[in-house]
Amino acid sequence: MSHISQQLAQVKIIPVIALDNAEDIIPLGKTLAENGLPAAEITFRSDAAVEAIRLLRQAQPDMLIGAGTVLNREQAIAAKEAGATFVVSPGFNINTVKACQEIGIEIIPGVNNPSTVEAALEAGLTTLKFFPAEASGGINMLKSLLGPYGQIQFMPTGGINVNNVKDYLAIDGVYACGGTWMVDKKMINEGRWEEIGRLAREAADLVK
Repeated sequence: MSHISQQLAQVKIIPVIALDNAEDIIPLGKTLAENGLPAAEITFRSDAAVEAIRLLRQAQPDMLIGAGTVLNREQAIAAKEAGATFVVSPGFNINTVKACQEIGIEIIPGVNNPSTVEAALEAGLTTLKFFPAEASGGINMLKSLLGPYGQIQFMPTGGINVNNVKDYLAIDGVYACGGTWMVDKKMINEGRWEEIGRLAREAADLVK
């Protein structure tokens, strides 16, 4: 298990965050950390991502901060410079992988079939994201992949929720899960920090 996957395994549920306003990450990060989820994957699905990573690193220096939906070398470099400790991509792109390896930031690329798993292994990676988890066959598909590839450690993301997260985490070879249910964008935009805190605490308690 890689160093970053060991750290993620301690948290177990990684909030996957899409922001419209970078400044919202400050109260959001505080809420997550205070309620048992001291980690965040801030996705490059909006222009606010880089600034949000920078602001969260300043406000919560000990938090585990990843950059999600990283699609190319430029985004990987921007993520590292902003203070991300790891990069997550939705698929396996060898150019993005090589860029991360060159600049010294760990990448967790997305895979959902044997061919992409083997491409990742060829690139020297064994810590991967299973995405989109539910749409790709869910637990049955994940268990099928772990049969021939027992050396792989997976972080399922996509369709993970309060009802199935424990089932995924019970699988040998799953070190953490990514989820959005406790950090819904509408709740963030409306500043519903108390509600987010309650959901985060419930998620943290669920996997203790």
